[in-house]
Amino acid sequence: MSGVTRRRVAGGGTSSTTEGNGTTSADISYAPSTPSEERKIAYDPKDLEDDKDRKEPKLTLMEEVLLLGLKDRQGYLSFWNDNISYALRGCIVMELAFRGRIAMVKDSNRRKFELSDRHIEVISERLTGEVLLDEALKMMKISEPMSVASWIDLMSGETWNVMKIGYQLKQVRERLAKGLVDKGILRTEKRNFLLFDMATHPIADMAVKDEIIKRVCTTLVSRTTPASFDSQSGLRNGYLRTVAMICSAYAANVLENSLFSLSYDMREKAFAKVDEYLADFSTWPFTGTGSKVNVHSGTELSMEVVSAVLNVFTKMDSIVSVMFISIVAVLTNDTCSFELPITNLFHFLDSIDSFETVHNVIRVYLVQRDC
Repeated sequence: MSGVTRRRVAGGGTSSTTEGNGTTSADISYAPSTPSEERKIAYDPKDLEDDKDRKEPKLTLMEEVLLLGLKDRQGYLSFWNDNISYALRGCIVMELAFRGRIAMVKDSNRRKFELSDRHIEVISERLTGEVLLDEALKMMKISEPMSVASWIDLMSGETWNVMKIGYQLKQVRERLAKGLVDKGILRTEKRNFLLFDMATHPIADMAVKDEIIKRVCTTLVSRTTPASFDSQSGLRNGYLRTVAMICSAYAANVLENSLFSLSYDMREKAFAKVDEYLADFSTWPFTGTGSKVNVHSGTELSMEVVSAVLNVFTKMDSIVSVMFISIVAVLTNDTCSFELPITNLFHFLDSIDSFETVHNVIRVYLVQRDC
């Protein structure tokens, strides 16, 4: 009959254990006699990296901008907003830069090019845990280096190069909304829009959106310094993140939703402050207010990417106009004899990542059908 063998514990000692066959095991010590004999604990360097990740905000830039644009009870974005899709792709690039995954290619000749035309590269392949960010990161890793503006265009589907159509990130809003549902911030409902039954995502936890609105108003109205803001938030690059989010919301035409509680004069001052932010932070190195921001050593090339995205946002109006004109041209073939089958139209609409673009395209279709 075999007995029970006690597991060995680290170290040597004086006690012994008798095994089932009658033999005596080596002496075992249950406590080190001196501090120098303490057991050393192995660790994985990735564990330390994970600790850094815990300092990241719970919501990404894309999620914060989406929340600002969502109607609280209806759970969808404005039908007239054509900018947010492009702005969200820019937020993806900035979020990867803030998390230390991408940076500008370190080349002294890059300064000869405009900021938005400088190439970026992947500097860390470690996944973020956010599906959209990881999808974009993998695409950037396997692709040749491209500029910030090119990546935002490609992820928005704005290219005539058939070989690069696969770079488009599809259904970004819906995927972001479902992620917020998983986090308990939104909930899912069904609503009928004319002939369509579409999923909407009303806000379930208003405290989260209220905190974002409060942060936006505080940043734009008060005289908070970057250093004090970072110390209060406890986040790495907390002030710069908030500035990037505000500028993204402005480019996406959803910033006004967070300023409804301010007086008319205060709103005007807030928008003037946003214009100042775009001017100061869309150049590298940062100027004006941006020059007071503490850029951590070793992150300069990543922060240059953030600056480049904001530089792209300063040109948003012309970019979005070209996007919409392209959609109209595809549908109309530049003639009034609209011959695109209705089934093909619905297939085309299904690939478009916005309620508002769908609405505008339907209006174009109806006008062309009747002309």
